[in-house]
Amino acid sequence: MSDVLAPTAHALLVRLADEQRTARTPSLVGGVVRDGVLLWSGGRGKVDGAEPDSGTQYRIGSISKTFTAVLVARLRDEGKLDFADPLDRHVPGTTLGDRTIGQLLAHTSGVQAETSGPWWERTPGGAWDTLAGALSPALHRGGELHHYSNLGYAVLGEVISRLRGASWFDALQGEILRPLGLTRTSFSPEAPHALGYAVHPWADVVLEEPFHDAGAMAPAGQLWSTVVDLARWAAFIGGDTGEVLSADTLTELREPNTVERSDTWVSGYGLGLQVLHVGGRTFVGHGGSMPGFLAGVYVDVADSTAGVCAANTTSGVNPVRLGTDLVSILAEHEPRVPAEWAPDPSVPASVLELVGPWYWGPTPFALHAKADGWLDLTPLTERGRASRFRPTGTDTWQGLDGYYLGETLRVVRLADGSVSHLDLASFVFTRSPYDPDAPVPGGVEGWR
Repeated sequence: MSDVLAPTAHALLVRLADEQRTARTPSLVGGVVRDGVLLWSGGRGKVDGAEPDSGTQYRIGSISKTFTAVLVARLRDEGKLDFADPLDRHVPGTTLGDRTIGQLLAHTSGVQAETSGPWWERTPGGAWDTLAGALSPALHRGGELHHYSNLGYAVLGEVISRLRGASWFDALQGEILRPLGLTRTSFSPEAPHALGYAVHPWADVVLEEPFHDAGAMAPAGQLWSTVVDLARWAAFIGGDTGEVLSADTLTELREPNTVERSDTWVSGYGLGLQVLHVGGRTFVGHGGSMPGFLAGVYVDVADSTAGVCAANTTSGVNPVRLGTDLVSILAEHEPRVPAEWAPDPSVPASVLELVGPWYWGPTPFALHAKADGWLDLTPLTERGRASRFRPTGTDTWQGLDGYYLGETLRVVRLADGSVSHLDLASFVFTRSPYDPDAPVPGGVEGWR
């Protein structure tokens, strides 16, 4: 399908075809999403003798973790748990009882990456009791560093099951899949679906990979899905959550909790979501890998654009590179037409007296009015902290990002009702640098 211009569709198909050929994958599908709409999808190779399309299922591996994280976040929002809760509060008796729910979500719990014993991805999964009985003590101190853990998400699946009184997948179906219309995202493969293959490294022959129910490990990598459903999930990650999750909680999940240890960070992890810097863009999403399958969902939240892809090969395809390249191709061939400017009647008159220049000490800032009484604080020099604020009451706003995330901006007025200064997390902003008539902490003696 294609709702893009013919040259754009051609460029996207060329990129997909190049990946399928150079990676030597039996089949490959991909799609591009903009503003929540799947604008283009394509397929290369063969599944059951035919070219795969946006409705062909592939196993999506660790993209399953993003669904698990949303289920946990819903429990938090309902007050059934807190991200700071130790595991023992909800699943007592394991060797990991002091690790928190938040640490498990962010892969900072220090829990081992894989199960003890045979590789879980290529062997039949067992029940929770069997898995719990084989748990080893954590490898690292909780919160010390990022250590990716499939096992940690199996643990979170058990938390969900106990608090919901249902299996992880039953909770997933009722709370996410059905409400969002993800009718082709399933626990086991449903036709039409691809078979998983390994491709010989030195010859053009393939070997079929085994498929097993992952049992208690399912929350870490069980699911199967399609380009159509992954596109809807990309829209969810981008902000179109319906009534499944609040916008504030989604923002919380997307915020990096930890980043790679490198000179310049290019990869981090929020609560169930990877955060990547690629080609000057920030992408949020997740990759997936299971024997015979690779997949990816990568969303540029700022541009409301996403790339999704899936392949039936154990190695070779690079989902991050392919998914983000599809986004870049769309942006290059069909850049957005800037929205028309128009007066905004939703800006309250009471906000207009606040806009304009403000100073924190000698540092200049500009306060801009946005729709519905929101404010945007921007430094006018290279140094300074920017943030957006939304109204929370009379003369109060809450910070939405950056240094002031969650902090309160308050207008302080004189007895006659006029504005004296702004108080932002104890920082005093005045209309002139170090205004002597404002209560500047420490006082001022005047310029000389």
